[in-house]
Formats: sequence, C-alpha cells, structure tokens
Amino acid sequence: MPMPPSSSRPSSGEGKLLRFGVFELDTAAGELRKSGARIRLQEQPFQVLSVLLENAGRVVTREDLRQKIWPADTFVDFDHSLNTAVNKIREALGDSASSPRFVETLARRGYRFIAPVNGVETDTTSPHAQNSPAKLDASPAEVLHPELHVPIPRRGLVRGLFALIQAMYLIFYVSGLYHLHDVDRVAGSFLPDWGARSIVIAVLVTGAAGIPLRFYLISSVGFDFRKLGESFPRLFPFLLAFDQLWAVAPFLLLPRIGVGLAFAATAALLYVPFSERTLVRMAYPERSQSAEVRSQK
Repeated sequence: MPMPPSSSRPSSGEGKLLRFGVFELDTAAGELRKSGARIRLQEQPFQVLSVLLENAGRVVTREDLRQKIWPADTFVDFDHSLNTAVNKIREALGDSASSPRFVETLARRGYRFIAPVNGVETDTTSPHAQNSPAKLDASPAEVLHPELHVPIPRRGLVRGLFALIQAMYLIFYVSGLYHLHDVDRVAGSFLPDWGARSIVIAVLVTGAAGIPLRFYLISSVGFDFRKLGESFPRLFPFLLAFDQLWAVAPFLLLPRIGVGLAFAATAALLYVPFSERTLVRMAYPERSQSAEVRSQK
C-alpha cells in the first residue's frame, strides 16, 4: 500500500513569508494566503510550491523535487503524485498550464516559478514576533497588485465602488427613459429633426439594453462572482460604447447647468469606464490577468 511522504510542514522557528501578487506563503505557519485570507492547500502541494518559490526564476527539475519532498524509502507513484500536486497548486492560485502566470511547465525537465517573489524572514518563536518590523512589513495591505503596482485595497471597498458606478448608470438609464419626451425636446432645440430623433433612439436602445447589463454587474460583485474578472474584458467594448455615448448626457441639461459644467461632467464620465475596468482588475486580479492573456492570443 502506498505510503505518503514523511516530511511535514514547519510549524515553529524561523521561516519565510514569500509574497507574490496577492498571495503569500508562510513557511513557518504552513499557510498559503490570498489577500490575507487562508487558502486550503494540502501538504505535498504546499511543499512543492515552497520549493518553487525559494527557487523562483530557476528551473526545478523533477528529480530535485523527488529528492527534497519524496524520501528514497517512500513507495509512491512519483509522477502521478507530482502532477497532482502541481495541478492543486494551479487550482489554488487560479493558474493554468496553457497560460501560466505562476508555475511554468518545462517538458521533460521540470517546473519554474515565473512571477516575482518577495521574501521576508520571520521568527515565530519570539513572543514579540507579531510586533516586529518584519511582521509589519509582511502585512497583506502592503502586497502590490501584480499588474497595477499599487497596494491591494480591501476587496469589499473595491466591489462597493464598482457597484455604486453601476447604480449611477442605472439611474441615468431610468431617468433618460422616463424623460424621453424631454430628451427629444432639448435635443430638438439645437439639432435638426433627424439628429434629435437619433439621440432619442440611442437613449431608448442603450437604456433598454443597459439596464439588464448593469443588474448583472451589480449582482456579480454583490455575490462576489469569481469569474467576473474573466467575463468583464469581453463585456468591456460594449460598456465602453454605452458609457461614451451617455457621457454626453450632461449636454441635455445645458439650459440648466451651462456649458462649463456640462463639459466638466462629460470629461469625468468619459473616464468612468476605464475606472470600472481598473476596479475589476483590483478585485479579481488573477482572473482578469489570465483573461487578458487569452484575449491577446
């Protein structure tokens, strides 16, 4: 009967906090965390990931992994066990073999960890370890976004801001449809009949199509739909077209707010779709990055 490896995770003494993207691996505590939240990872995958992180950027051969993790007197199907461990690592990190962002497979050679890794020494035996500067530096709040290079904010805050933007557009759509006659009247005051009619049709079509789209996005962030980072890049061209069109909506209020304020509001609204994309990338970094990699192929 196959026996599991006899090695175990370190639980005390000095260790390392290895940080990459929104993830961190605490070798002393034996934990993998994402934005501060612990991710379940079994012992063998944890040990394989630890070896890969400690040799980031270098090829770790399958034989090296066998010697470090699987003792000579262990009777297991090594190839199957290693493949399973790597698959579980990729599952935990949201990675894939076809478009790797963390673990790269080199055929007939081994594996290589390709993302930047920052290491911080920790000492869990000290009673003051939690208050030490090294521990403070290892705070999840200091983890940088892998693409945007800014500290990762609280996901709840980012998702809340994104939901508020969707609610703003919902108000735009409902208000525009409710005051469709006024839109026709205002547009007709400075545009020819065909131009005013085009504005009314655009408001009608985009408003009717935009309402269910905004409800989808609100429900996605509300229920923390984990694949939003993958689906949003596909929706972005349509959102961009809708949002750029509705960015000129302040000019329909020109008699009330004046030219200057209308231009200022339009300039701000032109930026909003790009802020939406940034918020999604901040809330779902590993998903949005893999989706963009696939879309470029």
